[in-house]
Amino acid sequence: MRLTKKTHACVRLEKDGRTLVIDPGGFSEQDAAAGADAILVTHEHPDHFDEGRLRAALEARPGAELWTLKSVADRLAAAYPGRVHTVGHGDTFTAAGFDVQVHGELHAVIHPDIPRVTNVGFLIDGARVFHPGDALTVPGRPVETLMVPVMAPWNKIAEVIDYVREVRPQRAFDVHDALLTDLARPIYDGHIGRLGGTDHRRLAPGASAEL
Repeated sequence: MRLTKKTHACVRLEKDGRTLVIDPGGFSEQDAAAGADAILVTHEHPDHFDEGRLRAALEARPGAELWTLKSVADRLAAAYPGRVHTVGHGDTFTAAGFDVQVHGELHAVIHPDIPRVTNVGFLIDGARVFHPGDALTVPGRPVETLMVPVMAPWNKIAEVIDYVREVRPQRAFDVHDALLTDLARPIYDGHIGRLGGTDHRRLAPGASAEL
């Protein structure tokens, strides 16, 4: 499996000639979802869900399908009958040859005055990759590669470190990092690398790793 990091929260997974894209939102490249056989969206916030980009990807590739939670699916299902699937915590499905399990229910707390939206994480191919979206969801089983949201209005570095420690992945790659300046990256890399207890790596947008 090849993992390619896109800007912010988006990743592309390729296996056996097929491509799965997670969270091609408005902070990611314009073509982040282009050519995808399957797309997964964790929640409705615009840095994870860009309706125009999803529609363009689904129009360009008639066989492409989308799996997501109800708030996103409701905005697209009518236009693409049979291709948009609503999922929630505990569901399992196969998308573009990838086996997927759904974990989690709510977005992390930004502030008590801000209502929490639904958020789901996706565990890919048993436990090879876990993308939690905007939550520090623990999938309850060993994970090979954790996509760890390193910087957001809803988290702090201590929580990120403890999350990596609790999940105990073999390796952790940064996501949700578009708000993190180049000046701050060494600080975050150093803390997570020293204290997280795992092989912590950062991929630049467009860079890939073989899993």
